[in-house]
Amino acid sequence: MQTFSNGTRVPLSLAVYLATDHYDYVADVVSATALMRPIRQQVLPARIPKDSPDRVIEIMNTVKSRMGTAIHDSVEKSWTQGHYKKAMLSLGHSQNVIDRVVVNPGYTTDPVTGNPVKIKDSPPLASDAIPVYMEIRSFKSIGGKTISGKFDFVAEGRLEDFKTTSTFTWVNDTKSEDYKLQGSIYRWLNQDIITEDHMAIQFLFTDWVKYRTSDSGYPAHPVMQKTYPLMSLADTEQYVLSKLEMFDRYKDSNEQDIPQCTDKELWRKEPQFKYYKNPTKTSRSTKNFDNSAEAYARLATDGGGGLVKEVPGEVIACRFCPAISVCTQKDTYLMDGTLKL
Repeated sequence: MQTFSNGTRVPLSLAVYLATDHYDYVADVVSATALMRPIRQQVLPARIPKDSPDRVIEIMNTVKSRMGTAIHDSVEKSWTQGHYKKAMLSLGHSQNVIDRVVVNPGYTTDPVTGNPVKIKDSPPLASDAIPVYMEIRSFKSIGGKTISGKFDFVAEGRLEDFKTTSTFTWVNDTKSEDYKLQGSIYRWLNQDIITEDHMAIQFLFTDWVKYRTSDSGYPAHPVMQKTYPLMSLADTEQYVLSKLEMFDRYKDSNEQDIPQCTDKELWRKEPQFKYYKNPTKTSRSTKNFDNSAEAYARLATDGGGGLVKEVPGEVIACRFCPAISVCTQKDTYLMDGTLKL
């Protein structure tokens, strides 16, 4: 059982909600999301002693996750509890189309967990049916392991995933490769359900404001869709096998011998180039630039007597890594100031 701390004194009414984890953990399987983690983040958390305070989660740090889960649950219930019928009618869909929608065909609901469970020898769908699948957990054995994943939504063969996130993710497209990879693993696990070779991410922005819609690249609405191509089934399976092989290779290795997280895995920001007009006074830069060309152009404009210093980009992911207490890679970033906890 997970242990939480409540140092910020969240009232009990909400603390109970924040301490409730609805994720359906499955023992002895490797989840799709776990496969995608850096190898250090896969191996090192298990080495934290069970009685270590580092295993205690501050409850305030669960807010974003719980809000995302709440939205997922509401979307799921709107379909599985039949609310879609009235909603689709109010949206202008014909009764004929609504009657053809079949939610989770071939599955029944487990009375204990509430999760969909596949029915053996279920009858085939009608030829004009519109199948909609929600929150199906699937399993596949490969390389001596069992891989598991639970997708959000599939309609007529196309995978959709709901992301409750900041507008920064949309503007900078920081997660596109992760979305493609996760979607590809879900398709590999559910080849009978997910038949399209592209997926859609449905973004629900937590910080959207209307006055910024004129900014370049800013989302026009608080809910937006973006589509992504999926990897081939063969490439996806090769990726799964390579990650399993890497885990087996390093699961018992010394911490220093495990490959370090890359800048991409660290969510490292772009470097800054600080220009100092007087190189003897570097307590405060004259101007900061996002690229070296602009910084050195300014240096040349001022006669070349100044100084340009490159400041490495800040590391972000370590702050949220469950292995931070036993990982020495972060120590370098703490020392050079690129990681601030």
